[in-house]
Amino acid sequence: MGRLQVVGRLAPSPTGLLHLGHARSFLLAWCSVRSRDGRLKLRMEDLDLSRVRPQFVDQALRDLEWLGLDWDGPVEMQSDQIPAFQAVAQGLCERGLAYPCVCTRKEIENARSAPHHGEEGPIYPGTCRDRYASLEEARRASGREPALRLRVQGVRSTVTDQFAGSLTQDLERDVGDFPITSRDGQIAYQLAVVLDDARQGVTEVLRADDLLSSTPRQSFLQDLLGLPHPVWIHVPLVLDDNGQRLAKRHDSLSLAALRETGVCPRRLVGWIAQSIGLTGPSVASPCELLPDFELHKLPSTPVEFSPRLVPLLKPRN
Repeated sequence: MGRLQVVGRLAPSPTGLLHLGHARSFLLAWCSVRSRDGRLKLRMEDLDLSRVRPQFVDQALRDLEWLGLDWDGPVEMQSDQIPAFQAVAQGLCERGLAYPCVCTRKEIENARSAPHHGEEGPIYPGTCRDRYASLEEARRASGREPALRLRVQGVRSTVTDQFAGSLTQDLERDVGDFPITSRDGQIAYQLAVVLDDARQGVTEVLRADDLLSSTPRQSFLQDLLGLPHPVWIHVPLVLDDNGQRLAKRHDSLSLAALRETGVCPRRLVGWIAQSIGLTGPSVASPCELLPDFELHKLPSTPVEFSPRLVPLLKPRN
């Protein structure tokens, strides 16, 4: 029987400019898949309607091509799957695994009465759990549009990460019943990413470790929906010279800005290669990294990048 082909994915969110940290994690994901003759999908995670801009979609494609990264098949837009996502969310509600919630953020904070916040805001205290029999009843009784929250009472979810090791999370204590749709009708990231990875046949998810704490929720959803677990690989972040993770507000380290200031993509790839433990040339294309690429060479600590290093990435006369 033949070996199962690796299927990875690049999944930028077009809510701002991609930066050097994105370049590093995308290059790692690309090398991990291409070094084993796998397939790589590209999807734009464009569900955050308040922040997504068409120009960021076009810019992300230019940035990836500038780095020398390719992918298999067409670019897919996550928003194209919204009807399918909504049907799954409704199905979870009908099975009693999710429930309508009409609480505002302020009401959740007041109910907690203590400043105990999860990574995405206050931990939900279960105010609406078992309160309404249906979405329609919640709307009628409250006069509000409800969200849907997934029940996690008593759930401990364990994931094994190829790089970070084992992580067990008490979902009720650490995150609470979490939303799978918002009150304005948008699909939550946790549900969308699980469904898209399954639909696209993704077998490996390599991404930055700021998303590691989301993974137990995604694993729990996969179990509820009968979906396979991919191999998870969460890699250390790129930090700025103040020790803070790079964010889309770091415009000076965006790939667009680096390109406009004359940075050579082969020198940038070479810097990334050295930062992940490869000892090859300091000027390289992604394809040139593949013969020596081994994930275990990756350092276990974050890497720092200062704007002072930018001149070193430019062509030398």
